Amino acid sequence: MEFTLGIEEEYQVIDPESRELISHDQQIVLEAEKHLSEQVKAEMHQAVVEVGTNICKDITEARAEIIHLRRSISDIANGLGFKIGAAGTHPFSEWEKQLITPNPRYDEIVMELQDTARSNLIFGLHVHVGIADKALALHLTNSMRYFLPHLYALSTNSPFWEGRNTGFKSYRSKVFDKFPRTGIPGAFNSLSEYESYVNLLVKTKCIDNPKKIWWDIRIHPFFPTLEVRICDVPLTIDETITITAVIQALVAKLHKLKSQNLNFILYHRALINENKWRAGRYGLDGKMIDFGKECEVDTRVIMEELLEFIDDVVDDLGSRKEVEFVREMMKRGTGADRQLAVYEETRDLKKVVDYITEQTILGT
Repeated sequence: MEFTLGIEEEYQVIDPESRELISHDQQIVLEAEKHLSEQVKAEMHQAVVEVGTNICKDITEARAEIIHLRRSISDIANGLGFKIGAAGTHPFSEWEKQLITPNPRYDEIVMELQDTARSNLIFGLHVHVGIADKALALHLTNSMRYFLPHLYALSTNSPFWEGRNTGFKSYRSKVFDKFPRTGIPGAFNSLSEYESYVNLLVKTKCIDNPKKIWWDIRIHPFFPTLEVRICDVPLTIDETITITAVIQALVAKLHKLKSQNLNFILYHRALINENKWRAGRYGLDGKMIDFGKECEVDTRVIMEELLEFIDDVVDDLGSRKEVEFVREMMKRGTGADRQLAVYEETRDLKKVVDYITEQTILGT
């Protein structure tokens, strides 16, 4: 199997003077569509721009696409008098002041979810791995759930919310938790069981389509992909590409186990949630539970075990260099650690925003 890749990133639109989030009134999207066509789109809040790569055959292609997208959107934003930033939350902008994009779909979501939707001013990374067989994708999704807190800890990049240090390395998922059908999903025994669940939600008007299931990982309702959605959007291109490479390698490794008639232990959602909470609170600096040993282990040690687990597939995928960058990320800290370090040094959240906008275009 090829395990093709697709990456979606959500960027902040920032006023260079005030450093606040600002409505770009879809000017960036309209301008970008001339060059990038469907690779850029508006989001519910007018201070957000979402980009998506084309289908990439490997991590090298994915890197080239993300460099091109970050550079293109940054250049267009600069030309219109804006800057862009990649962080899971804005350090001090208030959601109450942000404008919603006029669109029947967004109007409907706001009407149903009210302040839950209006306050959802967050920025994520979504990684798609191509798997055409939906039953296989579900099997791999069940196993992948265990590794979601590991990926989340690595991506933590949202320590501030509305001008406060929240004490979390990732506050983004605390904001998103208010939505229905979010978080780590339960395991499904079969594709028919999953489809019955979705059909029941549609039949009972909980949702009108399966895109309104916003779990941390899901079988994409329309694309032939498994989609990992738990991560904050990382500060840098290198971090986005490394996390993407690890996700691809995990899928490839779990597929390899299945093809050898081996299976990864399926843990209960309630247990995985304990590790997710720790990942959001402490990032790489805490401990996670090793469910096999039934003890706490330093998160950095668990990360080394993860690298060991996927080591036999990364060469075939051509992603060894990208995957091994995890060690560099552990040394220098996540985006959250680096944002907090800037704040500790300057006591100025505007300087944190400047750091975010600089890091976003690093390497472009």
